[in-house]
Amino acid sequence: MTSEPPEDAGPAALRARVREVVAAHQGSHREFADRIGLDASKLSKSLSGVRRFTPVELTRIAELGQVTVNWLINGQDDAETVAAAPRRAARPPERSGGDRYQQILDAAWELIAERGYHSVRVADIAEACGVSAAAIHYHFPGRDDLLTEALRHSVRQAFDRQVAELHSIDDAHRRLLRLVELQLPGSPELRREWSIWLQVWNESALRPELRGLHGDSYTRWHDTIARTIRQGQRQGVFTGGDAEELAVRLTALIDGLGIGVLTGRPERSVPRMRQVLHDFIRRDVVGDRGDRASHPRRGDHGW
Repeated sequence: MTSEPPEDAGPAALRARVREVVAAHQGSHREFADRIGLDASKLSKSLSGVRRFTPVELTRIAELGQVTVNWLINGQDDAETVAAAPRRAARPPERSGGDRYQQILDAAWELIAERGYHSVRVADIAEACGVSAAAIHYHFPGRDDLLTEALRHSVRQAFDRQVAELHSIDDAHRRLLRLVELQLPGSPELRREWSIWLQVWNESALRPELRGLHGDSYTRWHDTIARTIRQGQRQGVFTGGDAEELAVRLTALIDGLGIGVLTGRPERSVPRMRQVLHDFIRRDVVGDRGDRASHPRRGDHGW
């Protein structure tokens, strides 16, 4: 399956959709720019086409506007693109009090990631948001709702990040290496994202009712890897073979190495994780069985 851009994709269409998000924002142009961490003049230049939006800016615009990066770039939440779209809730559900819902979700996500699901009380989330416990229960009737929505939030964040970063990279080898880089738990935000996944894995192992959501979410990640490998095979930059099997092995390797980093195992670090993954890609995906290591140029991948 190819990832040809939809007809309504392109810089002009992207700018038009960002203008829609800015116009719908309850605040001034300058306030919107401030909330995405951008100078107002730079926002104006980007909207006029003088400068391009960076991947980070696109993810912030999507989050603030409660849309997906895929919609901003391609005009559809589920457009065929460089990353597989989430099977459920690609865009946050529209609710009354949408800003309050997002505020509560953001607070719950951070508290669960930092303290652990079973250590977070509704009262803690209410205190962090400055609202009553009743307001939390209105949006999240049960404790399980907090964890499942935290996972969906993580999946949306990862999807937006991948689409924003990868949509302009045509070479599948470079794209796969960048995809791996986006998954490394090297920043506080990505460590929190990994923490959510670790807790969902644990809860899903003990509680079968959570496995459907976990399965859908993990399938999205697997499919993103597999489609990138298949594209590389079509381009002739990857060796032949079963793309699904290679994706299984690569995702399992990422999971195991990430757990080692998160749990502080000796000699487990983000640089070591990166090198092991690059070596696997070089040997098993690219098919280079020589002794030379894979060291992409820093400028090629934005590291």
